[in-house]
Amino acid sequence: MDNRPIGIFDSGVGGLTVFSEIIKALPTEDIIYLGDTKQFPYGNKSKNTIIELTKKNIEFLIKKNVKLVVIACGTATSQALKEVKGLYQIPIIGIIKPTVMFLQNKKNIKRVGIMATTGTIRSNSWEKEIKKEMPKVEVINRSCPLLAPMAEEGWTNNDIAKLTIKEYVKIFQEKVVDALVLGCTHYPLFYNLIRDELGKNIDIIDTGKQVAKHLGDLLVKEKIENQLNRVPEYQIILTDMEKEFLIMANNLLKNYKSNIYFVNM
Repeated sequence: MDNRPIGIFDSGVGGLTVFSEIIKALPTEDIIYLGDTKQFPYGNKSKNTIIELTKKNIEFLIKKNVKLVVIACGTATSQALKEVKGLYQIPIIGIIKPTVMFLQNKKNIKRVGIMATTGTIRSNSWEKEIKKEMPKVEVINRSCPLLAPMAEEGWTNNDIAKLTIKEYVKIFQEKVVDALVLGCTHYPLFYNLIRDELGKNIDIIDTGKQVAKHLGDLLVKEKIENQLNRVPEYQIILTDMEKEFLIMANNLLKNYKSNIYFVNM
């Protein structure tokens, strides 16, 4: 048993989609969420910059005495996880491996679509991991650089969002993918629009759900789950004031009480 909190970080509001799934799956765990809103967006930054930001975020959370870190960011997972994993004593997980493990268990998957930021698509991390485990699967990549900034603005269900999604998912309709991975944690905020465009025959995969399940298994395996019978504590820490973040946090976490703080990093 380990009663220390779980640490989660993202560049902004997107990681809250992972946070909300972890809360539902692991209702006894304390959580500290770091939103690096000051440095948003990560998707257009260089790999070296992403690595340095990732290290900074992990070290901040370690100082908060977390027992494990979840990189709830597709860009940081794809470009920094491998480089930082061996630097720290606590477990660090990203969003790619748990999702690929889920894909492996699905039948009749021949073609998988990936929606992600420019940096993530450029790294080719999703395709490499999928091909390693499922060599016969064809991977269709689509960079969607507008979606994360739109999510941060709260533009997830207006006419602009609808037109943008329509354009971005065309390739998955043309290639007739069997499954579509939302490879940036901001993208589940557009889930309904994506579903409306693609219909019911394509499996749309929210990485947050797969991360939450993998995390639960890992806590049990490492014997570090929190077994105290009490109301958990949730902290949200932002590196810059962000009005839309607060609105989105209230929408995603409306059934849970959390304290929000601001730090200068």
